[in-house]
Amino acid sequence: MNFTIDRTSKKPIYKQIADYIEKGIANGALSPNHPLPSERSLAEKLNVNRSTIVAAYDELQSIGVVERKRGSGTHISTDIWGISHKRMPNWGRYVEDGSFLPNLPLVQKLRTETQKNKLINLASGELAPDLLPVEQFHSILANQPFNGHLGYDHPQGNLELRETIAKHVQHYKNISVSPDSILITSGAQQALHLIVQCLLKPGDTVAIENPSYSYSLPIFQSAGLRTLLLPVDKDGIDPEEIVALQKKHRIRMLFLNPDHQNPTGTKMSLNRRKRILELSSEYGIPIIEDDPYSLTSFDGEIGPNLKSMDYNGNVVYISSLSKIVASGLRIGWIIGPQKVIERLADAKQQVDFGHSVFPQWVANEFIGSDQFDKHIVKLRNDLKERRDLMISTLIKLTNDKSNFIVPEGGIHFWYKLIEEIDEYKLLDLAIKEGVAFVPGRIFGTEKGYVRFTYGRGESELIKEGISRFVRALNNLGR
Repeated sequence: MNFTIDRTSKKPIYKQIADYIEKGIANGALSPNHPLPSERSLAEKLNVNRSTIVAAYDELQSIGVVERKRGSGTHISTDIWGISHKRMPNWGRYVEDGSFLPNLPLVQKLRTETQKNKLINLASGELAPDLLPVEQFHSILANQPFNGHLGYDHPQGNLELRETIAKHVQHYKNISVSPDSILITSGAQQALHLIVQCLLKPGDTVAIENPSYSYSLPIFQSAGLRTLLLPVDKDGIDPEEIVALQKKHRIRMLFLNPDHQNPTGTKMSLNRRKRILELSSEYGIPIIEDDPYSLTSFDGEIGPNLKSMDYNGNVVYISSLSKIVASGLRIGWIIGPQKVIERLADAKQQVDFGHSVFPQWVANEFIGSDQFDKHIVKLRNDLKERRDLMISTLIKLTNDKSNFIVPEGGIHFWYKLIEEIDEYKLLDLAIKEGVAFVPGRIFGTEKGYVRFTYGRGESELIKEGISRFVRALNNLGR
């Protein structure tokens, strides 16, 4: 067997061996007339533990490629060489070889743990059930007859909803836009995917905040993009960092979350916003402004968003109802140059033939009603109350006031740990205590942080959740 193990590969050795044997069977290099090498002899030949070969043969047996019988060794399965030539596909290889990468293992673990176990969930980036406008939606569904058609809608989304969003962003965010320059998406997540897939190509360099939600997304790696990191401080990113990176690299696009940034909760200063727009025009770098949180500003002061100050068409703006109304509604939007919107709409239509009719109708009825503003005012008050409760509980239980910046909006709280603490081990202990949070390294390179979502925690559970976290923190130090 002429095979060399790549010990620098991220693929486990047993999978490398299994893949090599499977390919040999498929191309006829390994004859079905002879048994495969014994576990012991193959282990010696490849200089690995016998258990590694056992795992490789188990993998091949699980997909029907080999048969293993005690006393007679491991043989190529007769089923794949029979008269019918039927063979079970190696779904494991298909899953691994796809170009669209899975979520990070820790993200998958958090999703599984919060769904499977009765944890106090301070991890998920969404609103708690009691913050959702359920009664208003019931009223809409009960009192407003649906008169829309049930066929495919406009590729950019329902025209009435786009007109309502145009009025909405003008009123709340001073963004002037035509409905023709708006695309309805399935939340901000789909908006990011469409932009990455349609406006960039493999090898392009993009700059993102560090830490940032974007850092945790596999979409940049799936698209073959190179990511550069812009450090975030209490006033957002430093525009001069863009200058320094641009001198060494050709930045194709900037991804920014200026208002109540995820995960830090910081708000970018006005001077930095102005400077970033200047640099965008000077270098011709488009900006993707992700704005899920600006309406939650506790003092009611919104923006100014980068898009509202963009007079050259350099900013593509993303927002949604996920963090201010309901994540399950799946209503987001992109605002940008019309030719860009048409390109993204074409791609979206290829994926799903346009957005679902009913959530667009519900969203239009709610955003266009007096109830929307009342909901936002109540949401701000409730979120501020929960933020204060989380902070006061942490200070009381840890006696430390220096480990955080107080967010003035949004739903996230960024907490600094002692640098030597392993936040992944802390998470394991916290889950055992019955509470979930997000380790900070998911969002960037710096160690020793955690992200809590006070918007996800119901008021009566926040104090208990933080108490469980502090117990885990204290246990880690023992």
